[in-house]
Parts: sequence; C-alpha cells; structure tokens
Amino acid sequence: MINILTSGALSLLLSLIGTPLLIKFLTRRQYGQFIREDGPTSHHVKRGTPTMGGLVIIGSVVLAYFITHLVRWQPPTMSGLLLLFLAVGMGFLGFLDDWSKISKERSLGLTPRGKLIGQAVIGGAFAVAALSFPNHRGVTPASPAVSFLRDIPWLVLPFIVAVVFIIFLIAAWSNAVNLTDGLDGLAAGSATLVFAAYTIVNIWQFNQWCARTSTAGPRCYEVRDPNDLAVLAIAFAGACFGFLWWNAKPAKIFMGDTGSMAIGATLAGLSVMTRTELLLVILGFLFVMEVGSVTLQVAYFKATKGKRIFRMSPIHHHFELKGWDEVTVVIRFWIICGLFVAAGMGIFYAEWVTGS
Repeated sequence: MINILTSGALSLLLSLIGTPLLIKFLTRRQYGQFIREDGPTSHHVKRGTPTMGGLVIIGSVVLAYFITHLVRWQPPTMSGLLLLFLAVGMGFLGFLDDWSKISKERSLGLTPRGKLIGQAVIGGAFAVAALSFPNHRGVTPASPAVSFLRDIPWLVLPFIVAVVFIIFLIAAWSNAVNLTDGLDGLAAGSATLVFAAYTIVNIWQFNQWCARTSTAGPRCYEVRDPNDLAVLAIAFAGACFGFLWWNAKPAKIFMGDTGSMAIGATLAGLSVMTRTELLLVILGFLFVMEVGSVTLQVAYFKATKGKRIFRMSPIHHHFELKGWDEVTVVIRFWIICGLFVAAGMGIFYAEWVTGS
C-alpha cells in the first residue's frame, strides 16, 4: 500500500509543479490552441491558450512510477511496462496531432486515416505483447476472453480476433476521452474519478489474488500484477487531479490530444488487464455518452438529410447552446460521472460478495 500512496502523491506533486512550468514554456513559443469556428462563440476567447498539457500528465506518471520502484527496490512488472508503453505511445500520437494543428495554424490535426493507423499500430503492439509473455503460473497480462467483472468463460476469442478487439477498445476509448475534452476541466476531472475507481479495483484484486496462495479463496481473481497496476492507476489519478488545478475554468492550459488520447488508451488498457472491459462502459459512462451523442447526431443528420437531435455535439456543447454556463455543465457532468463510477464499483463489489 505504501508504494501506491507514494506513486499517487509523487504524481500529484509533479503535475502541480510541472504544469505551470510547461505553461510558461509554451506561452513563450506561442504554442496555442486553435478553436473551431463552428463551436460556441464563448469559446473564441480561448484561442491561443497553451495546449499539449498532456505532456505533464504523462511525464508525471512515468517519473512517479519509476521513482516509486526505485525507492521500494522493486523491479517494474511486465503489466506496468506494457501499460506505460501504451500511454506514452498514444500520447506521442496525440502530440503529433497537436503539433500538426499548431504548425498549420488550424483546428484540425492528423487526418482520420493517419490517426487510425497510428492507433492500430500502437494498440496492436500492446495487444500482441499483453496476450503473450505468461508468468510462471501461465497468466498473461491480458486475456483472450471478453470480460465484465471477470473473464466470461464462453466468450474466449481466437488470438487474432482478441488482438483486433483490444485495438478497437483502445481506439474507442482514446477517441471518447478526446471528444469529452471540450470544456475546461471536464475530461481531467472525469478521468480522475475513473482512475481512482481502477485504483480500488486493483487493490481489491491484489487482496483477493489467486497468486497469493496463502489467502486465495474460491472467488480469487486470476489476473496479473494487480498491485503494480494500482500504482499506475493512482499515478494517473494524481496527475490528472494536479493538472486540473491549472485546467479548471478559466483554463491556463489544455491537455490536448497528447493527454486525452493517452488517458483514454490507458483506461482501455486497465480494463483489459483487470478483466473488466465491459465494466468500464459503466465506470466511464460519461465518455460513452459523449461519443454516443456524436454518433447519434451524425447518423440522424445523414438519415434525415440535415436535421439534428442536438443543437451541437458532443452533448456538452448542446447544453452550452441551451444557455448553461460552462462551469455548470462541467460540474453536472462530473456528478453524472461520479454516479456511474459509484454504480460500477457497487456492481464490482456485489459480484464478489454474492459470488454470482
């Protein structure tokens, strides 16, 4: 437990200190965000706000993780290194997208095809590695089975199909968080709640771990390296929480695609490694709601040849255009996120208690 608390505290501190330093660096070089012309007019004042704040989030997590292991004299685990690879890889892809926007001075970055290819390559490398490298007990970091609270025995996928499924999850969640990152503090605050939930999930799985033969019971969890995943989950929670100090309205910096894509991919990676892929739909329902609003809007627009369900998508812009203040939208969406996180954690615990 000490290493988990150390990782969270270090990441929070590094994020709080590192973010204003990055703000000064980006401001001096005029690396600012470009705002959609068709977006809410209240957002036009945000033009020029420094972006790529995700660099601090990722950097804080990486430093906190390795410092924690160095202090505790514990080597990193395969699961931890793979999750870091996924976060850094997707963060780099997001960085390229952010840099493209800055260098070309427009609100559009990489092409959808280019972004999708990058997600497939990084996600594919993660998936193949996570489904390989079994430990001495034959447990790999990821499982080929689809999971809810545990692996579903009758939904074991062939290796190639499992790889494609994991790539889909990574792309879907990274894009969902990216779409949510449209209001000051919305994505950072919501991600903090979900990462906190995964910290508890991993701590619980570690305490009820099948590898702990002295305490393992019939309801133990057949997972890999849950304690180390808890170290990373709380590091991300701490980094997002610290970043939120500077990202709350009025935001001094945006996380950009650098942060949102890394955060979304890491959530997907945690769901895969904890065998809770479908549970994440509940824990991260706010992100599902955001991407769902875009999907519905586009589908309805095409089907009706120009009509809309929402005034604007993602759905947070719909409420802005209805007259809600930005802070009101963010706080109410945080509440929605918190309610679903609580519901997901309740379902997770109830399954273990009831044994059903």
